[in-house]
Amino acid sequence: MMKQDIEIKTADGTAKAALFRPENGADAKHGVILYMDAMGPRASLQEIAQRLADAGYVVLLPDLFYRFGAYGPFDGNAFNDPASRETILTMLRGTTQEMTKADSAAFLEVLSDAGVQAPVGVVGYCMGGGRALTAAAAYPDRIAAAASFHGGNLASDAEDSPHRFAADIRARVYVGVAGVDNSFPPEQSARLAEALRTGGVDHIIENYVGMAHGWTVPDHGIYDEAGAERHWKRLLNLFDEALA
Repeated sequence: MMKQDIEIKTADGTAKAALFRPENGADAKHGVILYMDAMGPRASLQEIAQRLADAGYVVLLPDLFYRFGAYGPFDGNAFNDPASRETILTMLRGTTQEMTKADSAAFLEVLSDAGVQAPVGVVGYCMGGGRALTAAAAYPDRIAAAASFHGGNLASDAEDSPHRFAADIRARVYVGVAGVDNSFPPEQSARLAEALRTGGVDHIIENYVGMAHGWTVPDHGIYDEAGAERHWKRLLNLFDEALA
């Protein structure tokens, strides 16, 4: 694994993060920010980051919960434990979309310092899905591709719901939806589609029938290998087309 642990200075403190580069030493001209799920940076997300890097990208995996100091480590099944679940929900509620949007300016700066001058891609899983779309709306001049997989509350009634900023997005957008997902029900999917369409965003929303929330992440109990490989095809195709 070609992983470099770094620290990122933000307006609110110091976020731990890791940069990943292709293991074959190839020069990567494009960068990707990987927005974590609610269980935080860990081996399974590092696997995803490295596989993405090996496809030809410099990949940044930051800790979005850095304001809480050390925590965990958790794995994909941590929500099954009441104490872990409560800790995770506390950090999730205490790390707003606005905070991650502000942090993303520093994340983009890290990629620039790493030699990435070309447009950037973003991808988020679970809670990270909404963060990726929000970042694309906030930094349209830098972000040319944005993907969400089993992202929750992408078109909720909240004031900071990502769909409200769809018209600001200039990136190509891909949203992979779990077949049954209480955090992103069909009415939200329809609302997001309408917002993206009226906002003039080049987008695809795809329903992965039979997949459960978290199906792409290897340490989730409901991980589905066939569904995960399908997600990889879609993700790499998006970045290949939009960032080239």
